[in-house]
Amino acid sequence: MWKNHPKALPFLFLSEMWERFGYYLMIGIFTLYLKDVESGFAMTEKEAADLYGTFIALVFLTPFIGGLIADRYWGYRKSIIIGGLLMGAGYVLMSVHNITALYVAMTLVILGNGFFKPNISTLLGNFYSQEKFKTKKDEGYNIFYMGINVGAFICNFFGAALYILLGWNFAFIAAGVGMFIGVIVFLLGTKHYVGFDQKKGVQEGDMSFGKIVMFILVPSAVFGAIGWLIKGVESASNPNAAIFGSDSTDAFIFACIPVVFFYANIYFRAKSEHKRSIGALLAIFSVVILFWAVFKLNGSALNTWADRYTDRQVTGVSEDVFNGLYLAQEIEYKKDSVAAYDAAFRIQKEGDKVIKEVNYPIYFRNVAPEKLPEEKSKISLWATNLSQSINPAWVIIFTPLVVAFFTFLRNRNKEPSTPTKIAFGLLISALSVLVMIAAVKAGGNGAEKVSVWWLVANYGIITIGELFLSPMGLSVVSKLSPANITSLMMGGWFLSTSIGNKMSGVLASLWDTYDDKSNFFWINFGLLMFATLLMFALLKYLNKVMRENNIH
Repeated sequence: MWKNHPKALPFLFLSEMWERFGYYLMIGIFTLYLKDVESGFAMTEKEAADLYGTFIALVFLTPFIGGLIADRYWGYRKSIIIGGLLMGAGYVLMSVHNITALYVAMTLVILGNGFFKPNISTLLGNFYSQEKFKTKKDEGYNIFYMGINVGAFICNFFGAALYILLGWNFAFIAAGVGMFIGVIVFLLGTKHYVGFDQKKGVQEGDMSFGKIVMFILVPSAVFGAIGWLIKGVESASNPNAAIFGSDSTDAFIFACIPVVFFYANIYFRAKSEHKRSIGALLAIFSVVILFWAVFKLNGSALNTWADRYTDRQVTGVSEDVFNGLYLAQEIEYKKDSVAAYDAAFRIQKEGDKVIKEVNYPIYFRNVAPEKLPEEKSKISLWATNLSQSINPAWVIIFTPLVVAFFTFLRNRNKEPSTPTKIAFGLLISALSVLVMIAAVKAGGNGAEKVSVWWLVANYGIITIGELFLSPMGLSVVSKLSPANITSLMMGGWFLSTSIGNKMSGVLASLWDTYDDKSNFFWINFGLLMFATLLMFALLKYLNKVMRENNIH
């Protein structure tokens, strides 16, 4: 596999694999841990989804700054090492069951990802700028992308075994250990990075870092603080009087205002020969926000679906295997464990005293009566977070097929343009939501649990959409960006991802407000179809801009 590729590729592949092992292990159990009433923080669905959305939004916002600092001041090697150590420390700190420690840990992960994520990809690209490797660039990135998904696939099995056997804290520690292994592997390849990991410095025409701080970071911080402090109308459904549902959402939306204004200003102040390219990129950024809003439900609403609405019981040989590998938990059935509400606890007030009534386990609340076990008998359930390995498994399966498909079309001069691929990616992603609508209908709107194959099918379809869209987005940024603001425009891509991630958290926080869960998924389908129609409407303009720049 490594033949005819730079000698640094195996080290970068394994470093990224272990980094993604840690990140996706943490993400796979994050909302489950927050909602656990016995060992977690007993958060409601809304609270957990809101915190999750803010977290992954900020995780994808910092790569913009981390990339600029590496480019101009620290260099790639130093930035990657610092980022990896910060992330590893953050994962380990999550093992401390304390809300302040959790917020500090999340901050470390947010900062660490900003330094690690963009710079290891950039470093890899530097090796393929050599003439002898130029024709191998796409293949090299495909190998690298497989590393990401191998890490994302295997991590959930370790996470499940550790939290079942030893508790949540050990699962988080394992995520940190994975990240530290990634840093060690990266250091082992140091000799191969010489001459490719140096900072570029400030280039002619680059916006100074001082201006970026003054015109983006400071205004965002100020607006974010204003959003946090401003209150809306208090009501029974909005006890905190937040304008957009929660203080963190208010702060994020307000913080984005000056950043969006900044990118709009780039367009209006651009030279005439660059204006159409920048406009095309901003249009694409705006549309793909809705893709990320639905795609990132995997760690929140779809994790909830796997936990509460999916038949996770294993029997026979499967039960022996899952129990032997500590990938399943045994739970005891008691008639009084069947509750008529969708949470693991309810909050009652007696005067000023708040009482949390724990009602464990809740798994049996929507099991068909004829399928209920005998009183006080035990059944085995595969761990919920294992469902998070379905998407990376599909990526590993589909990536070579999608690459082969586009190669086939290219050889016949029928390969669609990059914007066209993105448009079809949105359409395919929209179709995946229809699977979940059918799953809701099959389970009688949550009255009975349904097969895991519904989730497998949903992830399979949206993974194809992801492969049509995500790599293509990064490609179109590199193709259309004016040379002097490529980093800024790449930051725009990460900004759109970040806003989409936060919107995903907002969508997931509304889960319990829908009595008919199919309506939740119909909203998601509508958002993706709106994005699809908008993208197809823009195709003529976008393809014309691509042709004007002599790119496909």
